[in-house]
Amino acid sequence: MSYIGRFAPSPSGPLHFGSLVAALGSYFQAKANNGQWLVRIEDLDPPREMPGASALILETLEAYHLHWDGEVIYQSQRHEVYQAQIDAWLESGQAYYCQCTRKQIKASGGFYTGTCRDLVLTDTGNCAIRLKMTHPVYHFDDKKHGQLNIPTALADEDFIIKRRDGLYAYNLAVVLDDIEQGITEVVRGADLIEPTGRQISLYKMLEKTPVNYLHLPLALGDNGQKLSKQNHAPAIDNCNPKPALLDAMRFLGFEITQDIAQLEISKIITWGVKHWQLQQLPESTEITPRFSKGSL
Repeated sequence: MSYIGRFAPSPSGPLHFGSLVAALGSYFQAKANNGQWLVRIEDLDPPREMPGASALILETLEAYHLHWDGEVIYQSQRHEVYQAQIDAWLESGQAYYCQCTRKQIKASGGFYTGTCRDLVLTDTGNCAIRLKMTHPVYHFDDKKHGQLNIPTALADEDFIIKRRDGLYAYNLAVVLDDIEQGITEVVRGADLIEPTGRQISLYKMLEKTPVNYLHLPLALGDNGQKLSKQNHAPAIDNCNPKPALLDAMRFLGFEITQDIAQLEISKIITWGVKHWQLQQLPESTEITPRFSKGSL
């Protein structure tokens, strides 16, 4: 089977250093395996989106010479696919309506305990939809870190596939999209290790072969929090991309000589593909990067 990887940012803001690391890692892994690198915009949550962010993200990828294969997929255009699968599960009894609030779940220990599983509730317009967990995943193999464990309570939980506000849940959408696009390996940040268990469970419930997973180290700020849009991480520079590009490649374990640093962007990317190795990745799942002058 030929390699197909992807980068799937959410348009809640411009790309920052952490998202550049994820983009580069997934790109290098795909191209080093002579594969395709797809881009999907995960615009599932309109209240959190920034106007114009989707276009800005694509412009940033172009500025860093990360050219994708095929057309860009938008999750906002795939609601019918998600709903069709949910309807099928509701009809079969694999999914059910749940009226429990976050406050109630927090009061019962922080994990949903199946309160509504056998109540046979109907849609009141104020219910989430949960999936009965029939294939819990307690651990999985990561291409870099080996066996990673999932907390038992999290693995056993009937998780939400459609929210009370009518928005589709990330775990459902990402698995259906990865299957549709023929993704063979997912390369992303270590903040998504725990959802991986649920996503493998979904593959099993859909009777599909799970993809491979590779989780890259998270870039932390000086305050110890991950660099993210939610934590107001600064946007990377589209007009002067080289400093951030080189910092992100160093973060991923490349040894950048002065000769490499002086190359034009496209040649640096080509060099990166040629020299990419999983062994170079840091062992830690969280790192505070050292930024060179002008990279942010």
